[in-house]
Amino acid sequence: MKEEKSENRTRCFIALELPREAINYVKELQKTLEKKNLFTGKFTEAENLHLTLKFLGEIEEEKIDEVKKKLREVKMKSFEARLGEVGVFSSKYSSYVRVIWLKLDRKGIFELQKEIDENLKEIFNKEERFMSHITIARVKHVKNRKELIDYVKNLKTQKIKFKVDKFFLKKSELKPEGSVYEDLEEYKLEN
Repeated sequence: MKEEKSENRTRCFIALELPREAINYVKELQKTLEKKNLFTGKFTEAENLHLTLKFLGEIEEEKIDEVKKKLREVKMKSFEARLGEVGVFSSKYSSYVRVIWLKLDRKGIFELQKEIDENLKEIFNKEERFMSHITIARVKHVKNRKELIDYVKNLKTQKIKFKVDKFFLKKSELKPEGSVYEDLEEYKLEN
């Protein structure tokens, strides 16, 4: 018997959303990078900017209900986060740069991610290397890798601070024009 296709599965992840001020700032950063013309690729749309706390992959409906139940049990106080430096995901042994990201700082993010991991440990493996980042661009081609990396490394960023008082279980639909995200459930943190 053949395994069923993923029609009854949903691609899911757990995320933090950014406030309008942070999104507007990221859009300005993206314009700055675009003007420099150091790579070709795709900038993350404003409505898709987020921080992934845990990627769950394609999961069955019953498992989504179980995840929702476990996430409702996360008990943590709200905290302050701050935009940090810009960087790239790249191997020093290759000419590729795949992603340009913006770091999201503060201890609370790591504590929340660990709490989520702990609550979901019976269903999913724990994250091995969580990095608190927001993908701001996906790179297809780099004209000069060193020039791009040096430019990104020297970009000065505003350390915009904001309160994190909720997180989301989201579904992701991959479409030809890009990913479309939809909230499945929202989880409030304690004040």
